[in-house]
Amino acid sequence: MNTKYSVIFFLLTMVGLLSCKNNDNVFPKVSYTGITVINASADTLNFYLNGTRQNNASSLFPTGNSSLLIVPSGAQNYEFKKVGRSDVLFSVPLNLTTNTFNSVYVTGETPASVFKTIDTIPLDTLPLVTSVRFVHAAPDAGNLNVFVGDTVNFKMRAFKSSSIFSLTGSGQKEVKIYLSGSATPKIDTIITFQPNLAYTLFAKGLLNGKGNSIFDVGILINQLQPNQ
Repeated sequence: MNTKYSVIFFLLTMVGLLSCKNNDNVFPKVSYTGITVINASADTLNFYLNGTRQNNASSLFPTGNSSLLIVPSGAQNYEFKKVGRSDVLFSVPLNLTTNTFNSVYVTGETPASVFKTIDTIPLDTLPLVTSVRFVHAAPDAGNLNVFVGDTVNFKMRAFKSSSIFSLTGSGQKEVKIYLSGSATPKIDTIITFQPNLAYTLFAKGLLNGKGNSIFDVGILINQLQPNQ
């Protein structure tokens, strides 16, 4: 996994260097970073940076996510559109730190519904090690208590908060999500975790939501290098 980190940071550095010189013309230095956008809303979305669509492979369906993308770091303006619509649903400024891994969560249809995390994934070389974290992206659920199997729990997690990654074993795990103060899980499901991967579990939707807005848990495998 250390090798994968080295690969992405080498790519970021080389892109920045190549952007500085072209035909002996000196251009302003551009620094880069990694971003993954997670759609925790009920809409199917596309997102744009400086007018250029970024999720070119497919639109972002509810609970879906983009691949890890390399974008300019610093303050940038991102626009979101519903699929099939040319008008901008909303735009949001994001200030992303150079040479980091960032996850951006969209939970609704306004700039206030968007939040981001910097993803500090543990670098472990031991075999059969899996890590997992929890991100709260369900706007009206209040604080949540989350249990992953018998060894990992995330307690009193507030909306827009992210836990650190915790090490857990691979295989099938019972995942339970409780509303604060409740003894009955709101979600009780089985998820299979593969070895040597970093996972994000995220709560999404509304407590009384229907269809795409139903309260649910999504899952993301955190990438350490961009798709080729």
